[in-house]
Amino acid sequence: MNRYLSQKIRFYSFLCMALLLFVHGYNLNDNYLRPFTFVKEPLTLTAFIEYFFSNGLLRFRIPLLFIISGFLYAYQDYKPYKDQTLKRVKTLMGPYFFWSAAGLLLTYLFQLFPYTATIVAQTELDQLGDNRPYSEIGWGGIFLRWTLVPISFQLWFIRSLFFYNLLYPVIRWCINKAPLPWFLFVVLLWISGFNIYFIEGVGLLFFSLGVWLQKSKFPVLYRPKWISLFIAWLFFIGICIIKTFIAFEVDETTSSIIIMMILYYVSIFSGIISMWYGADFLVHFFVKKKWFKEVSAFSFIIYGFHAPLLFYLTELMFDAFHDFKYVRSLTYVLSPTITLLICVIVGSLFRKVMPATYRFATGGRGI
Repeated sequence: MNRYLSQKIRFYSFLCMALLLFVHGYNLNDNYLRPFTFVKEPLTLTAFIEYFFSNGLLRFRIPLLFIISGFLYAYQDYKPYKDQTLKRVKTLMGPYFFWSAAGLLLTYLFQLFPYTATIVAQTELDQLGDNRPYSEIGWGGIFLRWTLVPISFQLWFIRSLFFYNLLYPVIRWCINKAPLPWFLFVVLLWISGFNIYFIEGVGLLFFSLGVWLQKSKFPVLYRPKWISLFIAWLFFIGICIIKTFIAFEVDETTSSIIIMMILYYVSIFSGIISMWYGADFLVHFFVKKKWFKEVSAFSFIIYGFHAPLLFYLTELMFDAFHDFKYVRSLTYVLSPTITLLICVIVGSLFRKVMPATYRFATGGRGI
């Protein structure tokens, strides 16, 4: 693989993981974000900035990661399917179960003390809606949360990615033999919000797009002349601004939801194009820095460890600074930043003290 392309992939993989913390650090009253989330509170500068970033500018991350994953898998598909599948069990499902267990353990430790137990209950992170202490849920409930509905909910990405890797021969055949019908199909899945545990529209579409980009030899390293970065950035930033104002100023109706979803779809594609082709100066700047090489090695630790830690830290900061006028702004900036630092420190110690376990927990990444 071209060295610069490898550097770009490393840079954007880390960037997407780091920015994920600021998406999950969103702390308005209703902090469950959907593409068409409407905000039922006054429009303030703080609220605008949080929504603009978390549910606007930073939404390109997961689609871009799926594109990168599909591209890399297609790049190596000359290897035997069986060998590739066994490798993915180690690099995806091994870390899935490790970090799912880590999230359960962290939550259990917080539940041992009255104050932090209250913090855990207030976050309401349990995907089954049962926020009782784990000691009351029992081993059956723990096993279910370990395997299928982890408290570390971000793990859905690598779980879905594993199954797309299993389905790769089918996806590749469809892309090679009938690309237009296949992409019409997966776009419809994406638009419809299709999601059945490990098969969901956004992942299938953008993983497939990554496969197509590799197989079609599309110029992914440098921007094709027919792509206008000015138009891409204009759509990307402009639509995110419009979408944010609509979220605060327009009532939630069927028509307004449809408008929000259309804006969301356009912002995703314009965001991917803008970021991938329009930030080469950042790639050139950071890949030369020794500290960036060190920190970016812990991308997977940031991904696997940040939740539920980030949410507990956010609640702790709200409780500690509840009398401060700008507590939401302070928390939105500091909580993800502190979580990022904790993840890097934990990753560094983890790799040094238990290298074999670290290799298993990260699927061999960052060694």
